[in-house]
Amino acid sequence: MNFLDVLKKRKILFLNIFLFLYIIFNLLSGDRGLLGYFEKNKLEKHLLETKIKLTNEIKVLENKNSLLSENLNFDFIDILIRDKLMLGKKEEIIIKIND
Repeated sequence: MNFLDVLKKRKILFLNIFLFLYIIFNLLSGDRGLLGYFEKNKLEKHLLETKIKLTNEIKVLENKNSLLSENLNFDFIDILIRDKLMLGKKEEIIIKIND
């Protein structure tokens, strides 16, 4: 009975302690907590870096595509033929260097 008497007298104190621990726990953990915030910041930075990298790749591909469109750039076509088909002109020595 002694424990129940203490519990009845101090119920507001125990309620405050419980609510305080509940708020601290939810503040630090979970998707909307402090740890979730840092994880989402890290993910956002990674996605922004990926976006920049992919944007640069798209620009390079668009540039190459424009060289092969209506106004053909014969130098670029020559580079593609030499790289992909490994063809050259007569009396021409082709040296392939592995990078």
